[in-house]
Amino acid sequence: MRVLIAGAGIAGLTTALALHAVGIEAQVVDSATELKPLGVGINLLPHAVRELTELGLGPALEATGIPTTEQAHFDPHGGFIWSEPRGRNLGYAWPQYSIHRGELQMILLAAVRGRLGPEAVKTGTTVTGFTERDGFVEVQLSIRRNGLVVPARADLLIGADGLYSAVRAQLHPGEPPPRWSGVMMWRGVTTGPPFLSGATLAVAGSTTSRKFVAYPIARRDDGTVLINWVAEAMIGGEAPPVRPDWTREGRLAEALPYFRDWTFDWLDIAGLMTRTTEILEYPMVDRDPLPFWGRGLVTLTGDAAHPMYPVGSNGGSQAIIDASVLARSLADEGAVAKGPGALAAYEAARLPAVSKIVLANRSMPVDAVLDMVAARAPDGFDRIEDVLDAGELGTLRDAYRATSQEDVAALNSRPPILPVPPRIPPM
Repeated sequence: MRVLIAGAGIAGLTTALALHAVGIEAQVVDSATELKPLGVGINLLPHAVRELTELGLGPALEATGIPTTEQAHFDPHGGFIWSEPRGRNLGYAWPQYSIHRGELQMILLAAVRGRLGPEAVKTGTTVTGFTERDGFVEVQLSIRRNGLVVPARADLLIGADGLYSAVRAQLHPGEPPPRWSGVMMWRGVTTGPPFLSGATLAVAGSTTSRKFVAYPIARRDDGTVLINWVAEAMIGGEAPPVRPDWTREGRLAEALPYFRDWTFDWLDIAGLMTRTTEILEYPMVDRDPLPFWGRGLVTLTGDAAHPMYPVGSNGGSQAIIDASVLARSLADEGAVAKGPGALAAYEAARLPAVSKIVLANRSMPVDAVLDMVAARAPDGFDRIEDVLDAGELGTLRDAYRATSQEDVAALNSRPPILPVPPRIPPM
């Protein structure tokens, strides 16, 4: 069986590794002429870290990222509301990692090329369409260097080509544009001294006006850390002011006025933003869940299947789960002729579960509590117990777990998704 994967992001590369682990050949194509470690930070939840670890990438993650120990919540004045342990501190057998998205992509890319061969990922090549015939998929590939469109034949086509997926567009013609939340996001990374525990994911503010997220994603030899930050402002409007694009350059002059006075005793947010040399902007969008991901010999994965608001550390993590479930479904079917049945089994296992997360991310209970605190104590507070009663604090404690975490005991005790260990060549 030969599978063609459109997109060499987290979803596409992890899918290639998972397919290789069960003995299925994969070819990845990507429109970029060169794959570089671009972007900012990402959080990988323990259930995603487990899948990558079982694909043999645990040591690389440990060497590159930071195991997140807690998630802490603060009001717009930096006042502490509540925190909860994360990863191994919560009892998981695997950590939650904060890591640079580009570095994660490079780890995956090196593994794909090392295991599947140097030609397993073709850059400068875009999937523009497909046709099923005679039990195969004929895929149209556009070559950037010369503009030619050439056919390629595959047993299956997996669309891992992101928010503007061409594979999704053919499966679901006429789909409306991404759904706008009204929130503009600015993102960046810069070095600074460790803050709070040194491995804390900190969230401050409220969704109704301004929110700031910061966490370290790498340690430096001089004792500093590389800090990822996300600044969010509710600007509203019927449509986003710019086309959503994760690599769009942003301007400090547009972002800083919302946070100019945010200098807390535990983090100088305005200073953090000002020191950042490259800022990205992104309007927070998602898409409504689909009634189906694929048909016949074609399906979707990652952001192509379920773009979601980047809250709860779920986007990349769910793409990694997709990869393992897809590979397992194909391995269980065991024959090319059963490919459509395997893709249907994959969709049945993943679409309902991920659709719930997409919808839940639109109204995270954690964010609702932050908004409540900001509304009740706009000038700050001395004791959170004067603002929230015990029941309301309990809501906050339960919210994240309901949308972003598998039960600790269930994850720790369940068998691996992939049926065989990855076939990793000796070093």
